[in-house]
Amino acid sequence: MKPGKPFDATRKKMLQNPKVAAAYLEECLTDGDMELFTSALKYVAEAQGGIAALSKSTKLNREALYRSLSQHGNPRLDTLAKVLGAMGLRIGVVPVART
Repeated sequence: MKPGKPFDATRKKMLQNPKVAAAYLEECLTDGDMELFTSALKYVAEAQGGIAALSKSTKLNREALYRSLSQHGNPRLDTLAKVLGAMGLRIGVVPVART
């Protein structure tokens, strides 16, 4: 039997698709865990060209992006908007069902 692809390689390939990346980020954000969301955002950034390329397209400092997208990072809203915009995504607001 041929060994399968490692998970990281599969994840990276899947997250190159903007629709898959959007669904992945949305699900992570729905959980409410910002550490999970910023880690997921970093995975998407790496899949779509890396942090250096993201830094160039957003005109944000590469080191600051690494810190913002780290597990304990706390990116500002304008940083999130620029990062998501560079990925072809945007922030949205939707109503929550109340019980």
